[in-house]
Amino acid sequence: MIPEPDGLERGGKPTLIGYTKEELCTLFEGWGMKPYVGRIVYGWLYGKGMIDFDEMTNVSKDLRGRLSENYSVGRPEVVKDLCSCDGTRKWLFRLACGSTVETVYIPEEDRGTLCVSSQVGCTLNCSFCHTGTQRLKRNLTAAEIVVQVMAARDMLGCWERRDGRFLTNIVLMGMGEPLYNVKHVFGAVKLMTDGTGLGFSKRKVTLSTSGVVPMIGEVGRELDVKLAVSLHSARNEVRNELVPLNKKYPVEELIEACRNYPGLSNAKRITWEYVMIKGVNDSEEDAHALVRVIRGIPSKINLIPYNSWSGSAYERSDEAAIDRFAKILLRAGYASPVRRPRGEDIMAACGQLNSDVSQQVVMSA
Repeated sequence: MIPEPDGLERGGKPTLIGYTKEELCTLFEGWGMKPYVGRIVYGWLYGKGMIDFDEMTNVSKDLRGRLSENYSVGRPEVVKDLCSCDGTRKWLFRLACGSTVETVYIPEEDRGTLCVSSQVGCTLNCSFCHTGTQRLKRNLTAAEIVVQVMAARDMLGCWERRDGRFLTNIVLMGMGEPLYNVKHVFGAVKLMTDGTGLGFSKRKVTLSTSGVVPMIGEVGRELDVKLAVSLHSARNEVRNELVPLNKKYPVEELIEACRNYPGLSNAKRITWEYVMIKGVNDSEEDAHALVRVIRGIPSKINLIPYNSWSGSAYERSDEAAIDRFAKILLRAGYASPVRRPRGEDIMAACGQLNSDVSQQVVMSA
C-alpha cells in the first residue's frame, strides 16, 4: 500500500491549501460564521494566491488572526530553481515531510505549460525513465499537487495574468503515475479547473497515464480533461520491457479503454506519447503496428526523441528514423508532431525528472 502523508506543514499546522469551497464553508459554519465567508477566503486562496492571511482586507482582523494561529498557506521550500538555455525552468521543491519533487515550466510563443508531479518517486519502473530509478516514497496530497501550480504562479508573477501566455496549460506528466493516486489527483484537478479558483479550462488540463486501465474511464467521466497515454510501443513484447505495467494491462486492454473514453471526439482526441528509442521501437514495422492498433480512435501522436540520462542503456533514434516513422503516421491521417526536447541541459526533459537529491549529486559530479 502506498503511504499517505499526514497533511501537516512545518510547525505542525495543517495547510488551508487543498480545501474545497464546500469544505471552507463548512469550516466557517463550524466557527459560527456565515457560509459566504468560506467563499471569500476561497477566492483569496486560489483566485489571488494569498500567502499571508493579513492580505484579506475584507475579512475581520479576528478571523485573520484565528486562521493564522491554526492554519498555513505557505509554499514549499525552493531547493533549486534552474533555467535552461531554451527558457524552460525546473523547480525542486522540498515538502514539509522533507521529501522533494520536481516541477517544470515550458514557455512557448502563445502559451506556458506546467508539468506537475503527483507522487514522490514512482512505482512503475519504466526502463527508459529516470524517475523510475527513484524509489516510490508516497503519494502527494491534493494540496501538494495544487501548491506546485500556485508556487509557479508566484515565481512567474502571473496571478493577475492567468489568461495570458505565462501559465495557461497544466499537464500531469511529472513524477509518479497519477492514476495510482486517484483521490488526491482528482481533488487537485477539480481545484485547478474551478472557475472561481485557479480557473484553468478543462481543455487546457491533460492527465497522463502509463495505462492504469480500470481508472481511464473515470478520468473522462469525473474530470472531463484531456487524456494522454504513455504508449511507446504497440507491441506487447516491446512495451513489456519499456513499461512493465503492460504485463498487467496489455496493449489490447489499454486501447479498448481509450476507445471508450467518455467524450472522445476529433475535438477531444487521445494524445499518445511515444518516446523514440534507437533499435527498440523506431522501425517502420513499429509505425505500421501503431497505426493498426489506434485505427478509428481520434488521436494525436507526440513523437518524443529519447532524452538520455546517466546509467541508461538506451539511445535516441536517428533523425532519419524519426522522420520515416512520422511520415507513416501522417500518411495514415494522424497528426504526429516531433516534440523537440526542452530543458535537456537542466535535466527537465521528458523522462529525466528525478527529485532524489543523492541521485542529483551523482548526476552533477
